[in-house]
Amino acid sequence: MALQEKIWTVAEAKARLSELLRLADDEGPQRIGLRRSFIVVPADVWDGLTAAQETRPPMGRWLLENMPRGVELEAPSRAEAGRAIPFADDAGA
Repeated sequence: MALQEKIWTVAEAKARLSELLRLADDEGPQRIGLRRSFIVVPADVWDGLTAAQETRPPMGRWLLENMPRGVELEAPSRAEAGRAIPFADDAGA
């Protein structure tokens, strides 16, 4: 049977910080606030979530390393006459 998640008010969280931190460590993430919501998680959980992001290469490097090989794509000339300019304002073009 799943336990109902407790949502702490900011005032409760401030007044009972030690309990909030203990519960985060014992039971998992604790939510604070309804409209603006915050989550308190133990450091080992946070470190596990952020470690995966730190091992990923930057997207530009990943794209270069994983681009298709052996496929020739023809890039249109920018100077080509009559070439449609995408997103151009008809009045200014």
